[in-house]
Amino acid sequence: MFLYRMILTLLSPGLLGWVLIRRLRGRDSGRGMAERLGGGGGARDTGPLLWVHGASNGELASARWLIETLVQRAPALSLIVTCNTETARDMVEGWRLPRTAARLAPLDHRAALGRFLARWRPEALLILENELWPNRIAAMAARGRPVLVIGARMSENSAKSWARLPGLGPAMFGKFSFVSAQDEGSRVRLRDLGVSPGRFGPVINLKVRAARTAGGARPLPDDLRRSFAPATTLLAASTHPGEEAAVLAGFALARTAGHAARLILAPRHPRRRAEIEALIRAAGLGFVTRSSGAGPGDAPVYLADTMGEMDLWYRLAGVSFVGGSLVPLGGHTPFEPAEYGSAILHGPHVANFTEAYHALDRDGGARRVTTGADLAAALADLSDPGRRAHMVAMARLVLDHDGGGDQALFAALARALALPALAEG
Repeated sequence: MFLYRMILTLLSPGLLGWVLIRRLRGRDSGRGMAERLGGGGGARDTGPLLWVHGASNGELASARWLIETLVQRAPALSLIVTCNTETARDMVEGWRLPRTAARLAPLDHRAALGRFLARWRPEALLILENELWPNRIAAMAARGRPVLVIGARMSENSAKSWARLPGLGPAMFGKFSFVSAQDEGSRVRLRDLGVSPGRFGPVINLKVRAARTAGGARPLPDDLRRSFAPATTLLAASTHPGEEAAVLAGFALARTAGHAARLILAPRHPRRRAEIEALIRAAGLGFVTRSSGAGPGDAPVYLADTMGEMDLWYRLAGVSFVGGSLVPLGGHTPFEPAEYGSAILHGPHVANFTEAYHALDRDGGARRVTTGADLAAALADLSDPGRRAHMVAMARLVLDHDGGGDQALFAALARALALPALAEG
C-alpha cells in the first residue's frame, strides 16, 4: 500500500494535468473536474448514507433495481452514487430517485478522497463488479466503514496482476466485509487474493438480476416493433473500434444471401458516431441514426447511438453479436442477450466472462466467430428458427444460476447501515 501511495503522489501532477486536458478538450465539464477532485456541489442529508460506486452505464443500469429497492425499503436512507463517466452520472440523475445524488467518483488519491469523505461521510461503500481502488477501500476501512462488493468479477489475468503486488492485494482484499462474486471462478480467485472465506455471500450476477427485473416491462415503441422482425434482425451490441467493419461485412454477406434483413449497430461509446457512419458508408449500406429522431424506415442499418436502450435492442434482435470480443478487451456480458431471448455470437476474446462463455460454447448456447465470413455463416445457420430457439434455450439453461443472493445482500447492507428495514422484503 505504501508503494502504491508513493507512486500516486509522484503521479499527482500528471493526474491533475489529465483532468485539465479532458476539460480543455470538452470531454469533462467544469463540474466534472471539481467532482474528480473530491468537491462539487451538494450536501449530505441527515440520516445514514450509502456510497454506491459503479464504473459506467452498464454497471449502474444493472444495479438500478437494487438502488430503487434500497430507496423504497428505507425512507431514512440516502445514497451517493459515483461513476467514472459523465454519461453514467447523467443517467442516474435522470432516474430522479428520491434521496439519491450522483457524482463522478473522486480520483483514488488521498487528498481527493479526503475532501469527498469529509463532505458526504458515508456509513458504508457498496462496490459494483470489479471497481477495486486501493486508497478508496483503505480510506473507508480506516474510518471503520464497511466495504461490500457485489457481482465481483476477477479474471485469471487480473488475479495474476494482483498477486504480483503482495503488499497491496491482502491489504485491500482483507478489508471487505461482504463479497458476492459473479461466478465460482471469481470467488475462488478472490479468496486466494485474501478475502476471508467467512465474508462471502451467495453468487449474484447483477446483469442477470436486472434483466429478470426489467425483461420486457418497458413497452416496445410501435415504430420499432413494426420495423424489426427478430427472425431477420442482428444486433451488434457494445462494439468497439476494430469490430464494426467485420460486423458490417458479415451482415452484408448475410443480407445478400437472404439470411438477415436489418442490423442494429449499438456501439459501446455513442460519441464514435461519425467514425461508425463512415464505416457504414464504406460498406455500401444505408442507415438511419437513432439520435436523429427519425424512424427506422427500411434502411438496412440502424445506428443505435444512444445510451440506456440496450434492452430494446436485445428484444428486437433474434441474434446478437456481443462486442468487446473480436478485439482483446475481454468481451461484454452474455447474460443480458440470454435473458432477453437473443441467440449469442461472440469473438475469441472473452476473458471477462471466461467460465460463462466456455459453458455456453460447450453446450451449444453460443457460437464463436472471428471474421465477417464467420458471422455470415452463423447467421445462415441461425436463420433456421429451430436452431435459433435451441441456442436461446441452452443459453438460458447454462446461465440460470444467480444463486438467489438478494436476501443475503440486503441482510449485509442492513447490518452495515444499522437499518433493519433493509432486510425486510
